Amino acid sequence: MKQKNGILLFAVLGGMFLAMLDQTIVGTALPRITSELGGTGLYTWVVTAYLLTSTVTVPLYGRLSDAYGRKPLLLIGVGIFLVGSILCGVAQDMGQLIAFRGLQGLGAGALLPLSLALVIDLFPPQRSGRVQGALGGVMALSYLAGPFLGGLFTDHASWRWAFYVNVPIGVVLVAIIWLRLPYLPGHGGGARPDYLGIAVFGAAISALLIGLTEKGIDGHTWTSAPVIGPIGGALLALIVFVAVERRAGQPIVPLHLFANRTYTLVNVASFFTAFCMYAGVVFLPRYFQEAHGLSATSSGLHIYPLMLAMVVGSAVTGALISRTGRYKPWLVTAPAFLVAGTLLCANLAVNTGTLTLAAWMVLIGLGMGPMLSGLTVAIQSAVPPQFIGTASANLTFFRQIGGSVALAVAGTAYTSVMTREVPVHGPQAAHAAATATVIPWLGVTGALVALLALALLPGGAVRLGRPMPERVLAEV
Repeated sequence: MKQKNGILLFAVLGGMFLAMLDQTIVGTALPRITSELGGTGLYTWVVTAYLLTSTVTVPLYGRLSDAYGRKPLLLIGVGIFLVGSILCGVAQDMGQLIAFRGLQGLGAGALLPLSLALVIDLFPPQRSGRVQGALGGVMALSYLAGPFLGGLFTDHASWRWAFYVNVPIGVVLVAIIWLRLPYLPGHGGGARPDYLGIAVFGAAISALLIGLTEKGIDGHTWTSAPVIGPIGGALLALIVFVAVERRAGQPIVPLHLFANRTYTLVNVASFFTAFCMYAGVVFLPRYFQEAHGLSATSSGLHIYPLMLAMVVGSAVTGALISRTGRYKPWLVTAPAFLVAGTLLCANLAVNTGTLTLAAWMVLIGLGMGPMLSGLTVAIQSAVPPQFIGTASANLTFFRQIGGSVALAVAGTAYTSVMTREVPVHGPQAAHAAATATVIPWLGVTGALVALLALALLPGGAVRLGRPMPERVLAEV
């Protein structure tokens, strides 16, 4: 029993690790990729193509898995992801690589939300908090391992191994899912999928992400046509999407869930805590590279205090939730660490001591960790069992959209500080000043809004699980 339990947990953690790893591993390999394949002007689209398709498909996989079962959707997602990974590894030009990254993202959209949902399906409520803590730890670990492995493969083998590394892990996952994962039928009832909703939703989110990406390219401002055009189109498409979903028999995003106060507030907290996470994970490595001249791989290693603290914070919160049966006390405590850590980064300079900065990063990590595990428990406790997959997916979706918005806003602030500071203090000090501006603004704003949302949560008791056959419970 314990052996099978461990195998299933490996499958859940492995799927999540693959999805999160591929968001970070390519970054350190990109300079070498563009030098070999050309197409420097398409640099950001290697990342954007994956982010776009994986973000758009996250809610779709979640809803479809509620309707038709997790197992078939997870097999489809992992299969598409592996095919995309292999094709990325053999790409011969930037156009091919971008297209194959998009295909890879179409599969990756299944991995994270279905992993979160499977925790509820497969593990009893008294253990789910600890398992959610492990999931949060895997999220943080992927941010640790991604930049390091990307640099390692690029320096000592080939950048193509940043994609090939997914294949052996993915093949093992497919075997475990196929042979060991119990099949739990969904609640579809033979209803026709919401094809119109899928199409409109995909168009809306694609346009939004394209507009936000263009904000960071070629000096575009918020009022530039390549930025405001797609964002405006996205807002119009979202209005149409709401109208479509209100009429759909099997809506891909059930709007009635937002009438649930806990569900809505947790998604708000997820959106804004992404500001804090992306601020640290993206801009601290840039500080180490630009202000101190470190390599991409070395800069990834230098943010280990933040990542390790995220792992610890997530695991401890999961254990506390399991022990007390409550999530709200631990969630409302976390933003205090985020505010303290990000606010202290306002003092960041070129000569900031290593241990001092490490202490600030630990505070940020201890604040982020509970958000990775605790928010999942909270949102899955708030919805009926037939919407667990949808709730898990939307939590991931709002986190990714929040990160995209945060990066677009931060890019504007960062560039503004650089323009002002470079002529006066030089590029190294300017990068330090820009980091000292962006991290506090993003982090404190995100943490305070999240704190307000979490403080308004009603109740806070864990209510997890969906009725499972006795046979499955005996196996797990």
